[in-house]
Amino acid sequence: MKKSLVGFLALMLLVVLAACGKDSSGSKLEDLKEKGVVKVGFANEKPYAYEEDGELQGAAVAIAKAVFENLGIDEVDGKLSEFGNLIPGLGAGKFDVITAGMAITPDRCKNVAFGEPEIKYGEGLIVETGNPMNLKSYKDIAANPDVKVAVMSGATEKEFMIKEGVAESQIMMVPDIPASFSAVESGRAAVTTGTEMTIKMALESANIDKLEFVNEFEQPEIEGVPSYGAAAFLNEDDELREAYNAELKKMKENGEIAALIEPFGFTEEMNTVDDDITTESVCSGENY
Repeated sequence: MKKSLVGFLALMLLVVLAACGKDSSGSKLEDLKEKGVVKVGFANEKPYAYEEDGELQGAAVAIAKAVFENLGIDEVDGKLSEFGNLIPGLGAGKFDVITAGMAITPDRCKNVAFGEPEIKYGEGLIVETGNPMNLKSYKDIAANPDVKVAVMSGATEKEFMIKEGVAESQIMMVPDIPASFSAVESGRAAVTTGTEMTIKMALESANIDKLEFVNEFEQPEIEGVPSYGAAAFLNEDDELREAYNAELKKMKENGEIAALIEPFGFTEEMNTVDDDITTESVCSGENY
């Protein structure tokens, strides 16, 4: 009886150890394929990612769904998040992947592993209707120390403005785009800035008569402009990232990426990424 019990327990121990060994050696990619679902964190920024009629929409959502479907992962469990919470959420295991036009920067490359660039974009300004302070560039903001500018937390625009001479004391950090509009509308800030398509379309949706988009905005001639947006992964998820990149490359070559982003206001001419722009070249500073 004791021998039988000991033998049974030994067998069960081997089964448990084998199972643990299998789990520890399994890749994230294979795990996601087996589950058939991937958790993706999206910044709540129209036209990259937003909710409409209870469904997630946007250029980044469309790209992510298409890539993962091609990888054999049919369901994208997408969650909208404040931009500044995306990288921490990825690190905490809340998401498997994060995306929504997140700009590749050398600093961010130290914390996450970016996929290859998916989209290109510039910057924009929103001011009080009539543009009473005649703000048409970041240098205009820098030239007037009384100008306060609202910026979404975690966005690259803060770094861009500082490079153009804007003082940190002029910059007001806010959690999201609606909060930045509210700051200008209430007079707490004179201007807000963000990626061009994001703030332009957000303003159109908000339909706020007191605010307007600055069509004459002068793009800053600095590192980081234009920006190249991409999905981001944990540094250890090499296989998942490489598989994502392989499918993304096919979709770029056959024109599918251009077709996916055009319904959201982007154009092939202005917003698709040249073949010579790679994540490695942006992370290194060569194309930043």
